[in-house]
Order: sequence, then C-alpha cells, then structure tokens
Amino acid sequence: MKRIPLAALALALLASPAAQAQKKPAAAPTADQKMKQFIDGLMGKMTQDEKIGQLNLVSVGFDVTGPVVSKDVDANIRKGLVGGVFNTFTPVAIRKLQEMALKESRLHIPLMFGYDVIHGHRTIFPIPLGLAASWDMAAVEQSARIAAEESTADGLDWVFSPMVDIARDARWGRIAEGAGEDPYLGSRIARAMVRGYQGPGNDLTKDNTVMACLKHFALYGAAEAGRDYNTTDMSLQRMYNEYLPPYKAAVDAGVGSVMSSFNDVNGTPATGNKWLMTDLLRKQWGFKGFVVTDYTAINEMMEHGMGNAAQVSALALNAGIDQDMVGEIYLKNVADNIKSGAVSKAQLDAACRRILEAKYKLGLFQDPYRNVSAQRATSTLVKPEFIAAARDIARKSMVLLKNERSTLPLKKTGSIALIGPLANRQRDVIGNWSGAGDWKQAVSVEQGLRAAAPSLKITYAKGANIADDAQMLERLNAHGGDLELDKRSSEEMIREAVQVAQAADVVVAVVGESQGMTGEAASRSDIGLPGQQLALLKALKATGKPMVLVLMNGRPMTLPWENQNADAILETWFAGTQAGHAIADVLFGAYNPSGKITATFPQVVGQVPLYYNHKNTGRPFGGEKLDKYKSRYLDVSNEPLYPFGYGLSYTTFSYGKPTLSKTTLSPTETLEVKVTVQNTGNYDGEEVAQLYLRDVVGSISRPVKELKGFQKVMLKKGESKTLTFRLAPNDLKFYNNDLKFVAEPGDFKVFVGGNSRDVQEVSFKLAAK
Repeated sequence: MKRIPLAALALALLASPAAQAQKKPAAAPTADQKMKQFIDGLMGKMTQDEKIGQLNLVSVGFDVTGPVVSKDVDANIRKGLVGGVFNTFTPVAIRKLQEMALKESRLHIPLMFGYDVIHGHRTIFPIPLGLAASWDMAAVEQSARIAAEESTADGLDWVFSPMVDIARDARWGRIAEGAGEDPYLGSRIARAMVRGYQGPGNDLTKDNTVMACLKHFALYGAAEAGRDYNTTDMSLQRMYNEYLPPYKAAVDAGVGSVMSSFNDVNGTPATGNKWLMTDLLRKQWGFKGFVVTDYTAINEMMEHGMGNAAQVSALALNAGIDQDMVGEIYLKNVADNIKSGAVSKAQLDAACRRILEAKYKLGLFQDPYRNVSAQRATSTLVKPEFIAAARDIARKSMVLLKNERSTLPLKKTGSIALIGPLANRQRDVIGNWSGAGDWKQAVSVEQGLRAAAPSLKITYAKGANIADDAQMLERLNAHGGDLELDKRSSEEMIREAVQVAQAADVVVAVVGESQGMTGEAASRSDIGLPGQQLALLKALKATGKPMVLVLMNGRPMTLPWENQNADAILETWFAGTQAGHAIADVLFGAYNPSGKITATFPQVVGQVPLYYNHKNTGRPFGGEKLDKYKSRYLDVSNEPLYPFGYGLSYTTFSYGKPTLSKTTLSPTETLEVKVTVQNTGNYDGEEVAQLYLRDVVGSISRPVKELKGFQKVMLKKGESKTLTFRLAPNDLKFYNNDLKFVAEPGDFKVFVGGNSRDVQEVSFKLAAK
C-alpha cells in the first residue's frame, strides 16, 4: 500500500468537495480596509515630491492674516504640489481649481477646500461668545448645521471651526470666537459644533456635511497679558483639568482635523511640540485625523528661536504636523530633511496618508465636486428658514444685564431717541470673522426698531465716533471696518444727541466696540467703552430721561458707571445677519431674554484674568473692609461686575432648596439632585438652572466651584417645575499630581442657582471603595 505524506493528505482533504463546502466565505473588507487598500495603491504611484505636495495648503483670495502670500498656485497645482486650498469659495471658483488638479496634474488627486466659517457662512449667526450665552445646545448645533449646508453649497469641504480655547482674559481679542471660561460648558459646545458640521454620524461623504477643524491646539486662550500670539505657560494639572477638556470633547466627538496654535506650550511652540501633537493628541486621545498649522506657524518658529527653516521644518513634521498652511516650508525643505536624515520617509508617508485619508472620508475620490453647482448654491444659500433661524438664535444669545423699574420691555407708542455710533451700523452687527456674509444685507438696530414699531417716533443722533483715534480707525478699516471719522467735534455731536434725547420719552443708546476691535490681532489693554462714548452716556444721563443701553461687543467689558447709571442694559454681542430684528424683538418684549454670560465681566481691567472657578488661597478675602492681610485689592473689591452664568429676564425665578438622593455616595453610584424652580414674575420665560460642585478636600487644591450641569427650562407665569440633575462618577473626578483621573473620598458641596454667585448649597460625602 502506497503511503501518502501527511502534508499531501492534508492538502487533499482541504481541496475535497466536503471541505470546500464547509469553508467560510472570506469576510468583506471593512471601510477602513477599503480606504487603506485604495491609499496604498495611490501612494505607491506617488513621487516623493507629490507626497510633500499633499502637505501644502495654499491661500487663494481673501483675509491674509500673515506676512506670506501663496505664489505660483496654478503652476503648483498642475505639478501636484498642492494638497488643499483655503480662502476661496463659490462653485465657479472651486470647480476651476478642482478641474486644474483633476485634468492637469499627473495623478489627478483632488484638492480639499477650506474656509474660516466661524459663526455662519452666508447666513451669519451671533459670534461664538454670544452663541455660548444661549446655553442652548440645540441652537448651537443648528447654527453649525446651517453653516455646513451653506458652505458645502458654496463648494467647501472643510471649516476652521470650532474654536474651543478656554479664555479668562477679556483683553484677548479672540475671546469672541470661543465659549468663554468654563471647561464643562466649552466641552458641551465643542461636541454640539462638531455634530452640527459633520452630521450625527460623522459621515463626511454626504454633500451637506463638512469636516470640522478643532482649534487652536492648545492653550491659545491662556496667552499671557491677553495679547494675541503671546506665550503660554502652565502646570500639567491646570492643563488637564481646566484647559484641555473642550479639545478632548471635540476629538471624542470625531472631529476630522485639528489646527495647531501659535503660542508655545511650556517652552516649545505648539507647532513643533511632539508631546502635544503625538503623545497627547494621537497616543493618549486616539485622534485619527490630520493636523494643520495656523497661518505660517511653522515659519514663525524661527522667530520663536527654534532654528532655521530646515530645522523648524523637521521639528514640525517630526512633532506630527501634517499640513503647512501657506508657509510652503515643507515644500522647500522636507526633501532635504529626508536626505539629511532629519526626517524619515516613514514620517512623510504618515503625514501624506492622513491628508489622503481625509479626502477619502470626504468622498472626494468618488465625487471631487461633491454636488458643487450654481443651481444648488442658488437654492441653498440664505434660505428663508435659515434667516428665521438666525433671528431666533440671535434672540437666545442676548443677555439682560440690568432692568431697573421695569424699563424694558419698551412700549411701541410715544417716542425714542436712538443714539450711538453703532445704532445704524450694518457692518458691525455681523461681527468679526463673519465669513462670506454680506453685511449690506444685515439688519441694523435702527432698521429693526423701525420695522417692529412703524408708528413709534424714532429720532436718530450719532452722538460719538466709535473711536476718535484716526490711527485706530485706519487699523480697523484695514480689516474691512468701513468706518468714517465724523468731522464734527465731540462736543457738537454730544450736544445734538442731548437735544434729541430731551425731546423723546426714552433713550436707547447703542454703544460698544466695532467688529474690528475683537477677534484675531485685536487685543485691547482698556476694555471699557472706546472713544467718547462714556462722555456721551453721561450727558444723556443728565437729561433725566430713562436710558437703555444696547451693547455690541466681542468680549466682557468694564462697565461700572454704566451699570450704576443706566436704567437697563442689554448685551447683544455681534448678533449676526438678523441682529436688528432680534434686538427689536427683545426690546419690545416679543421675546423674553434668556441668555447668561459665559465669561466674567470685571469691574476694572486690573482684575483680569477673572473667572468664577478659581482656587482659594490660604488667605481668602471674606469682604471685611479692615481685613488687610488677605488676598484682595486696596482700591476695588474682588467681586466681578457680572458673574459667570449671570443674566436677567423680564420675569423672576425662585429656587427651592436642593435635595439629594443620597448623602453618602459610593464611588460607582450616581447622585440625583432635585430642585424646584418657579416663575414668580409676570411673563412666561426661560431660565438656565446651573449646578456647581466643590471638592472640599483634595490631594491638590481644587476650585471653589465647577459647573457640572445645566438645564434650560421654559416656565409659564406662575408655573414651577422640579428639575433633576445627575452627577455621575466621572463628574467627581479630576487629574491629580500623577495625572491620574480620580475621585477622592471625602466631602463635596453642591450648589444650584441661576448663576455662579447666587446659589443654594447642600453637601454629601463620597465614601472610600
């Protein structure tokens, strides 16, 4: 009998019909496997220069925010040396450049198109600081969703938003672009914005979703002295507990890209910081997208003192920076970096792959034009329902700061003296970074009031310039300010305004900053009303007429005289396309204001940085005037003018005593906090009930309060509701000295109220394991 080798026998058995019948079909490749296979094939055809080209992001068009301008763009696109384009939009412009890449470059790799869509694209919503003041996550998400609809219809794939930097210094101009000072609220807003831009399932292939870009990573809002582009230095504990959470929340929500910040982080510029971009962002947090610089940030590392062009190029790529915005430093140096051994080919491949993966996820390899057409743009941009949403969201963002003797709402009969340099300004109401919005289509305060009350006598007087410094106006106009200096003297302008006020029943003074006084490169050392606006208000006060202030500004301001002397103050920020109508709705009572500030307003600029969730000192000041040796000022109290979470309504709300489901909690249990809120006034209205927590004793010093929950609730006149908050185990945790996320047993305090100051307190104990 012939012996058959075991190996041959096994092969024969596997090949038999019975074995074939039992063999499972090969599993279909996953989406990630398909993407990898596609990109492997593409990269196998690419030259080194073409790979470097994908790392090059060029600017074509508007808003140059640095000293470098992209050159030879068309030629570089044809050579395959451009990965993406920003600062251009419209179907015609996008199609022209995309066709150039698809038809004239060797490998026909599509371009990616980005733009600064910060608070709307064509339909402009309130600035982000105003959006945050709504405390309405559905409204925040809706604003981003509409921005995604419009920007994709205009040919864009990518938006440089959300900005989630925690900001506690009102001098910093870019505080306008974020959610304010609190990490919990900032995290909630970061998630809502990413969801709005990228859609609930992060399906970027849909033609009405855009890839979001988290910015600015990291700690940009902590720039020293509130001065833009300045250095940042802080402990790891503060970083992890107070500044990093909103970035982490956006990454967890699936944000597709991240932008590096201009500042250094503990000595190393963010753009060259490997710990930040690789160890933290990719390894600890698991971020899978790509990282782009801010405008020429790699080049600027030379000014930071990090080396010459070749050295900073290598530093950035090795740190994990994938795409260079405008600087073209990768284009000029990476090949030599590889040749010298300063950068590996593997590092270049990793960066190139991440850019190509983003394009794949956007569906650009399947449809490079993503339904970009003039017809779609016409049917989508500035739709009536978008305009209606802009008006509603603008109303929700406004904060009533004062309302003595029920001055507001105003009556639609009699006469109003409408005074102030911002009262008829269409350009300013849409604010800074207002994208592709057409300010000529925006509604000014004057237009809004006249439309809301056509039978009301409204007489206008300018009263003052926004700023009297010609050099300041020149600077503002360089950013599209459209401002003119009134040739009349301040005395003459104030005299006219007083005459108009004396003939009216009530004064509505629209004052504040121009849109160019906040945003990038717009830090201010004095955050009071600029120019002669305060002198104007003092003259109007002397008339004895009721005086309502309508504020437009992109930051907390110092308003001690205004708070003391105005009868009512309405904070409207820069409220967007429908600002005038929304302001009129609030002033006349068609909408009851419900906004709450998310950045503390100081009494004087010398108090900043000022924020509610500070730590105690060994000598906390209790308010005793003669208690000298405490942490205090000699010339002003420690208290803010308006605390975090503050905002009034035309009605009033009362809070019952909070109750707890348990007074002793195990580390795995959830605590329920119940509180009854009643509308005790004469109007239906919304209230933002806020829950704060204090860890009384910790292994490191803990803040005096931390926001851990909020609910926005509508209550009819006389109605009450019992709200339930839940504190999960993670809400009690913090990063300790070892950067471990822990909850330590001991005493906790819970505070519930309508702002961070006016709260009621209960206590519980966290038991040991």
